[in-house]
Amino acid sequence: MTVAPVRFSSKANPQQQQAIAHTEGALLIIAGPGSGKTFTLVERIVYLITHKNVEPENLFVVTFTDKAAQELTTRIANRLIEVGVRFNLNEMYLGTFHSICLRWLDDHREFTRLKRNFMMMDQFDQQYFLYRRLSEYEAIANSELVIGDREQSSWNKSQTLLKWLNTATEEALDADKLINASDLEVSVLGQCYALYQKHLEEENAIDFSTIQLEALKLLKNSPVILAELRSKLQYLMVDEYQDTNTIQELILNLLAGDRPNLCVVGDDDQGLYRFRGATIRNILQFKDKFPEGQCQQVRLTTNYRSHPDIIDFYNRWMSGQEWEHDGQEFRYQKQIEPREDEFPAVPTVVKVSGQTAQAWHEEVLAFLHTLRDQGNLTDWNQVAFLFRSVKSDKAVALFQFLESNGINVYSPRSNQFFEREEIRLMVGALIFLFPQFPQIRQWADGAHLKIWDYYDQQCFALFVEELRKPENESLLKWARPIAKTHLTLTQNADYAFSGLFYRLLQFPLFSRYLGEAFLKQKGIQNSRAMRNLAIFSQLLDKFEYLYTVQVLTPGFLDKNLKDLFNQFFRFLQDGGIDEYEDTSEYAPSGCVSFLTVHQSKGLEFPVVIVGSLEAVPRKQHTPLNEVLENDYLLRPPFEPLELTKFFDFRRLFYTAFSRAQNLLVLTCQEKQGRGQTPSKYFLDFYRELIDWRDASFNPAAIALESVKDVNLKREYSFTSHLTLFENCAEQYRFFKELEFAPSETNAILFGTVVHQTIEDIHKTVLRGEEHKLSEEQVIRWFDSNYAYLTKRERAYLAPNVKRAALEQVTRYYHRNQGNWSHIQEAEVDVSLVKDEYILSGSIDLIQGEGNTVEIVDFKSEKKLDVNNRKDREKLDRYRRQLEVYSHIVEERTGHTVSKMHLYYTSEESGNPYITFPKDDRSIDRTITTFDQVVHRIEGKDFQIPERPTKLCKGCDMRFYCDAKNWKFRN
Repeated sequence: MTVAPVRFSSKANPQQQQAIAHTEGALLIIAGPGSGKTFTLVERIVYLITHKNVEPENLFVVTFTDKAAQELTTRIANRLIEVGVRFNLNEMYLGTFHSICLRWLDDHREFTRLKRNFMMMDQFDQQYFLYRRLSEYEAIANSELVIGDREQSSWNKSQTLLKWLNTATEEALDADKLINASDLEVSVLGQCYALYQKHLEEENAIDFSTIQLEALKLLKNSPVILAELRSKLQYLMVDEYQDTNTIQELILNLLAGDRPNLCVVGDDDQGLYRFRGATIRNILQFKDKFPEGQCQQVRLTTNYRSHPDIIDFYNRWMSGQEWEHDGQEFRYQKQIEPREDEFPAVPTVVKVSGQTAQAWHEEVLAFLHTLRDQGNLTDWNQVAFLFRSVKSDKAVALFQFLESNGINVYSPRSNQFFEREEIRLMVGALIFLFPQFPQIRQWADGAHLKIWDYYDQQCFALFVEELRKPENESLLKWARPIAKTHLTLTQNADYAFSGLFYRLLQFPLFSRYLGEAFLKQKGIQNSRAMRNLAIFSQLLDKFEYLYTVQVLTPGFLDKNLKDLFNQFFRFLQDGGIDEYEDTSEYAPSGCVSFLTVHQSKGLEFPVVIVGSLEAVPRKQHTPLNEVLENDYLLRPPFEPLELTKFFDFRRLFYTAFSRAQNLLVLTCQEKQGRGQTPSKYFLDFYRELIDWRDASFNPAAIALESVKDVNLKREYSFTSHLTLFENCAEQYRFFKELEFAPSETNAILFGTVVHQTIEDIHKTVLRGEEHKLSEEQVIRWFDSNYAYLTKRERAYLAPNVKRAALEQVTRYYHRNQGNWSHIQEAEVDVSLVKDEYILSGSIDLIQGEGNTVEIVDFKSEKKLDVNNRKDREKLDRYRRQLEVYSHIVEERTGHTVSKMHLYYTSEESGNPYITFPKDDRSIDRTITTFDQVVHRIEGKDFQIPERPTKLCKGCDMRFYCDAKNWKFRN
């Protein structure tokens, strides 16, 4: 069926208008590169809100990455502000599949295997989880068929195991069916998968893939919840549909039901994530899921990004591949067209090459200087180098050459973390502080690990060399007695490794990296060292959590050292650690970018230089893949396995070529014979290009765009941001802005377990299950919350303190028993989109007089005395917090707030409430202050007039601040 275009946005072309206005039924949008895909998606959502009166909770919008979700949220919010529409984006289901599934699991946790305070593992956590339990998987008979043989490193085996376990999850395979398979390797995989599921359940843990599996189980096993979501989610949209996997499509099919208003957007030519389980069949077969004529198709083929020569180049690249096999097409045939515009009549696709590595490097450098000196290049960030892998020897060598010649390179994934000076110095310092390490690291005579060479030659030697310098005399005087103490440790220290890390930051050898001026300067390079040190603090924190190291003790010190250096750091170096990436600034000023093609997806750069021209199509599947695909997956095979490497090769470099706006460059060290470069797959395209030194190439004639300002709105809350900043902007800088991991974390177990159990009570009431409430049930909730909270935090309450927490909860239950009708919403997340940022909070609402609501914040501490001057200061902060919440509620939900309460669960017999009247002028003052603080944070202004010494006790940065000159700060 065809829908006539509706004129909605003056900026939309006819195809975009058709996609925007087609809201009912199935819609497939094939969006070529630079065709305004995100613009169309934003306008479609705004159209549904403004023309169809769709409520926020009726919209389900899935993106591929958190950054894409953040950008979409920002752009939708800005458009709604433009058209004057009030809309609570927090009520909208907008995010990645993972984040939305996690939201469902949080909302309906009692219907899943998950308990409170479950452990959410990222990819590192998941692999290390397997690494530490690898012996259990290797004990399975014939495990080498899945994990790899004994000669492989433990890191490689854990990585391989992780891949297969994620495959089983993403394909929604049943462990029992796999175990009973006739193919031995499949049976072994089933046993590994069953063991992994057992480990996850024992640890109350979940990984990224399992989030979706648990969500699928929830929808399948809970018809009431599925029906509720189906009735609520009236309009479904999925971006980057070519990168979805089997389990995601299963979830989408369940949500959509029989008559879906389902819109999917993507480009089959940019399907890159097969190695993560994505299947191109989802977008290629989407229209086949519906009866003839029931799926509208719109193709966005006008490119608003690139010069016509660049478009012509990548059009021909794709047409050079045979996409048909046995009568079936594996691509939507399309021809991308340039926008109507005037373009310079000069070559905009050229090559830069050399016959030797040195000659190639020098040609690249000369080319860049020519763009700057004779062309229109105004910032190095207008240039992006794209590689198949930025960790390859060729990419790293070019990276190092450019940096040695004064061109900064932004390459956070090039595996340079452990090569950075600040990291080698810190590792060397830790080794110096434990002089027993060279002896205790050997588990047998003659034993040797490759990483010891790194420790000795690159870390320890560098640190000792620095120690000899006069300016580091204070560090030497401090370190020597500490090292001597560690050598013969006789009693528990009051610190662990992370504590030593923070003590080291006070000395100029490290504090030189931490000045706040670095943050204010343009370019990530200026803050690179301090951000790497922040990552190092996170790694130490993770180690101490994983190995339950709270302080250094005589009995466990040797083991702790071996675990840290022989296991943990070794594991990290083998796998590689990414450096800091700023999602709001993908091309930092002052740097050329070195990115993988996968990293560059969705981005655009004025100048794109594509390397890796030695690449050839690589087989990505193994015999086990073939067995699974042919006999065990939920769907029959789709793309011929023998052709997928050619399809994926073309898609990968098509994505690379189409990132370029004004100038596309192919670059390589040319080579004949074995390892021919360019490989035969590029050769014809490469030969036709002119060399950049050709007289016809005139960089001065090519206008270069500036890098697009992403302008993502960041989220701020009262307690996590405003209060911390007002208390100490220096603490904010380190622990919020730079994300240093504090070593002296005092888990607020008491308040948390009280809050969580009260939330369990409220959610039961709101589900209409008040009849299930009893003191026994409340105690069970409390015990379960406490058990899993302490398991996660690895901290405990003394028996009498735990008993007091339980008494607060049961007292609250008895005080309100039979009178729960006033509870309107519990722990509801609310947010307000403002001009510079998103204001957020989590609150409880109760029914007020008339049609008003009242805000309640629960406090488990001793009730404050409004007549006590010291208490009034704290109460003033609580009042301002409630005012922020009131502002969000009224501006975003339309509710009128009549009162604001603090409820003290500690109050035994008296009135547990402290109530504040709502004062609009006071709220305005509070919000103005919040705006000013956010403005300072966004401007990287963390200066404070003097050190707030009363807050220093227990702060990790106190040693750094002790040595800092505060004299002329303003």
